[in-house]
Amino acid sequence: MRETARIVRQQSNTKDRCGHERFADDSTEPTRARGMTILLADATPGPAAPGAAAHFDRERRQARRAVLAATIGTTIEWYDFYLYGLVAALVFGKLYFPAFDPFAATLLSFSTFFLGFIARPLGAVVFGHFGDRIGRKRTLVATLLLMGVSTVLIGLVPTYDSIGIRGAVALTALRLLQGFGVGGEWGGAVATSTEWSRFAGRRGLAGSWPQFGSPLGMLLAVGVLTIVSRFGSPEWFERVGWRIPFLLSAVLIGVGIAIRIGLTETPVFSDLQARHKLSVAPALEAIRHHGRAIVLTCLIRSGQTAPFFLFSTFLLSYGTSQLHLSRPFLFNAVLAASAVSLVTTPLFGYLSDRLGRRRFYIAGAAAMLAFAFPYYWLLNTASSGLVVVAVILSFVVHDMQYGPQAAFIAEAFPPNVRYTGSSLGYQLASVTSAGPAPLVATWLLHQFGTSFAISCYIAIAAAISLVAALLMRDRAGEAYGVEAESNRDTDPVAPVDHVTVLAS
Repeated sequence: MRETARIVRQQSNTKDRCGHERFADDSTEPTRARGMTILLADATPGPAAPGAAAHFDRERRQARRAVLAATIGTTIEWYDFYLYGLVAALVFGKLYFPAFDPFAATLLSFSTFFLGFIARPLGAVVFGHFGDRIGRKRTLVATLLLMGVSTVLIGLVPTYDSIGIRGAVALTALRLLQGFGVGGEWGGAVATSTEWSRFAGRRGLAGSWPQFGSPLGMLLAVGVLTIVSRFGSPEWFERVGWRIPFLLSAVLIGVGIAIRIGLTETPVFSDLQARHKLSVAPALEAIRHHGRAIVLTCLIRSGQTAPFFLFSTFLLSYGTSQLHLSRPFLFNAVLAASAVSLVTTPLFGYLSDRLGRRRFYIAGAAAMLAFAFPYYWLLNTASSGLVVVAVILSFVVHDMQYGPQAAFIAEAFPPNVRYTGSSLGYQLASVTSAGPAPLVATWLLHQFGTSFAISCYIAIAAAISLVAALLMRDRAGEAYGVEAESNRDTDPVAPVDHVTVLAS
């Protein structure tokens, strides 16, 4: 068996630190070559491999630490980002745009929320460049620091009553910096979590842990706001209380940076450096050679990210103004749904490893399409029990796409442009889908006076994801390291046998 492996991969063998043969994709799992599965006979160190067991144990600890650091970092970043969205839905319209009627003030408040999304693709390009050039670790420290400083400063911005329109301008500028930092976070966190040999057959699960940071960040943001809102009256919350969660972010950022500084680079990136295969201009190379993958990455997120911000941020505005539900009740409903997502996000990532990455994603997009109308039917009853059911189910259906999404996207790009390509495609959806979602929903409700229009909007977004996922190739079983093919846009459509698997 070992001789067979050497014959098939003779030009890509390297030596690990212990002097033992290791294939260039850093895989210790079954590896596919020309449609044939080859078991690497020297994957498990034996008596003839002195020191290999210690190396294996050291890499296992480093891989676990990388996943932990990525998860904690994304948790903090999403806490900051969700916090802004939630507070924007509750008080920013009144505090920073008081001269406008409630509808216009809400639109302006959500507009500042949208501006953060506009900055994300730029952050993806800038931080993606450095992540693919100097390393994942140092770049992720920078994104976390930028995000944290911006968030703390938002908590210090005076309102319209104090400095007039300058308060709204300062808020907008800080929101742009916040979005710029988030734009460079996701791609690096996913690469850091998945570029380890021990995760070769479990990238869906490994990639779901940075995604896990999203519901955990939401849980923290909603939890802190819920606790703070109970310290005083609604007037006190609008005057002082909303600032406290933003200022608390300083403590979380310190913890996150301390953990990330202690990281080592991933074996895949280290291998790129050793072989001098780093891209000179990652953004240009990603756009030129992997433009199709970038566009499909953006489109598969439409039915995940647009509905999510309606299920979370817009829900607070809709629930209080249209259904006359209390703010604490809606907070608790989102809190419960976020807690459920702590289970469903990694669970669906794991299931994508077992059932097929793209197959599971397609099922998730179809589920979102089917759920678009029942969601508002349940919500509009204004019945406490049914509203909670609607909110929890919305998060579960969303997680069917969100759990496997990180691995599905990262596998579409070779390692020399993985940070940049995956970040750019992922964050472009922030401009096309996520950012406009609360604005579009607010306008649709004002224009048509019914939530049916919003349900149609969700259904269209889900249909776009469904078609894009059908066109995107499932690369879960292909090389993920240095030997991944340099051009992944050679196949115009996905293989027919994978596309039709749902019908069988």
